[in-house]
Amino acid sequence: MTRKEREIVVATTNPGKLAEINQLLDEFAVRICSLADFGSVEEAVEDKETFTENARKKAQHYSSLLDRWVLADDSGLEVEALGGQPGVYSARFAQAETADRKEQDRANNEKLIKLLDGVSVDKRGARFCCHLCLVNPAEMLLEVEGHVDGVITETPVGELGFGYDPYFYVPTRGKTAAQMDYQEKNSVSHRGRALRKLLEKLPEILNNCR
Repeated sequence: MTRKEREIVVATTNPGKLAEINQLLDEFAVRICSLADFGSVEEAVEDKETFTENARKKAQHYSSLLDRWVLADDSGLEVEALGGQPGVYSARFAQAETADRKEQDRANNEKLIKLLDGVSVDKRGARFCCHLCLVNPAEMLLEVEGHVDGVITETPVGELGFGYDPYFYVPTRGKTAAQMDYQEKNSVSHRGRALRKLLEKLPEILNNCR
């Protein structure tokens, strides 16, 4: 690793999430890897009540274990008609006992749409939320948030993205998140907005921590 490179471990094994983050960090002198690059790693327990607390806990947990810089996020979907559900439980909303991510996404979406059955369009407002936390083994470096508003559709549209993307319609774009390529999605998504806030501060952080 040269002086101009900094390795940052993204605290995920989700290839879709990693690709989104990697695309935005491509312009910086950093090398991005994921938890999948480290084999068997003790998983952080996401038992907090907010995205902020979960992101912070994950970042500190993996940074301590791996002795590396770690970027962790906790993100999810909040649906108005469901009182903010699934919220921090977005990834495990249906509690599907499967290691297959696509099957888990299918189960989560199936539960979401079933709960919204009969709910009119004007009451299907929702937002994606993301809290990002960057730490090193010694200190907290930065925390930022991002949000995007949308509407939950009755049927899935689009083949791109992952998770709830096929059902999350973004009115300002006239399409669902699953109809957007990485570049377009990152320009409007909750994670993209949070990452751009992080990118504004990242050069200063990299210079100060050489």
